Amino acid sequence: MLSCDVTPLDMTMMSTATLSARVTNGMTTLEEVKRAADEYNKIAAAAKKAGLQQILHNEGFENSRLEDGRLTYPVLLEYLDADLVKMQFQMSSMRTVGDPIMYFMNHPGRFISAHMQGVDTTQGMVTSRAGFPPVKPTPEEAAAAAEGRGRGGRGGGGGGGNALAVGEDTVDWPKVFTAAKTGGLKAYFVEQRWELTVKSVNFLKTLNTT
Repeated sequence: MLSCDVTPLDMTMMSTATLSARVTNGMTTLEEVKRAADEYNKIAAAAKKAGLQQILHNEGFENSRLEDGRLTYPVLLEYLDADLVKMQFQMSSMRTVGDPIMYFMNHPGRFISAHMQGVDTTQGMVTSRAGFPPVKPTPEEAAAAAEGRGRGGRGGGGGGGNALAVGEDTVDWPKVFTAAKTGGLKAYFVEQRWELTVKSVNFLKTLNTT
């Protein structure tokens, strides 16, 4: 799944939601990580020849774990070409893949953008649902998702029934944005249903990260 972050007539970046790789009940293998990274590096090299920067989001496979218990995401960073592939961090995944501040500070220049959602960090880490059978949403979650789609939201990606607006959560956002400067982030996209987007944007306007 590919999408562009600018108009087709002036496209400079191309993003991928997730890599096509095998995940079973949230688990994958090192061989699968290497295979997926090698395939994507080749795609990114072709994109660069066409003048496009390839960007990887983390919607599924990237949020899994290896059979030895390691997180897939930092291992994947080792095998992806740092010049050919830049990263787009999904903030709602921080309870699955770890602290974004750590990633931004440890991998300067690797991250170019982020999708913004509020996160309750007091709930602890959770296991990725990648590779698990889909869970049927509750009536409330289904209604919230439908409302989000109807009002211009995606209904997913942080727009579920238990979603939080940025600023109504427990994330230290000033520290995140300060670290993001080191990480190289250039763009931020609030990815929530409409009423949460309005609250999030209003909060983000109050921040002073200079």
